[in-house]
Amino acid sequence: MTVFFAFVLFIIIQRASELTLARRNEKILRSQGAIEFDKDGYRVIAAMHVTFFISLIYEKIFLHRTLNTYWTLFAALFVGAQILRYWAIRSLGVHWNTKVLVIPGKKWITMGPYKYIRHPNYVAVITEIAAIPLIFSCYITAAVFSLVNLILLRRRIKIEESALREASISSSSLG
Repeated sequence: MTVFFAFVLFIIIQRASELTLARRNEKILRSQGAIEFDKDGYRVIAAMHVTFFISLIYEKIFLHRTLNTYWTLFAALFVGAQILRYWAIRSLGVHWNTKVLVIPGKKWITMGPYKYIRHPNYVAVITEIAAIPLIFSCYITAAVFSLVNLILLRRRIKIEESALREASISSSSLG
């Protein structure tokens, strides 16, 4: 149980530090004229992540889940997702955010993992939402939140791509 709580605490601290980075980046982006899209959708995604951790902890404790026989496979997927996520964050620099913030006229980032995958950060999140609970045999949390996450990310990707297209069209029509 100690390993479980240490792991969950590590991830929560990691997410909190990412939110701090996102807030810093948001200030920079807004000072450069960034426009936010889908504020309500962001709140839903944030709520989903909070309830993910509640569900994970609840399922582990009250349904007496144990370490999965294949935990090393799921842990490797988690580590791979971490590498991909931080490669994406590093590649985006100040443009990385948990919100959809677009600066009109900015070109799309096409370096790092974005050279190979359209939405590497979302691939990492999808992998984590599935792998984290599976490490500890929390199958209900893995199934429910993987599905909810896919639905939310599908919607968000459409909005994000539309916002990026709109920003690049409006900038090209300016000059």
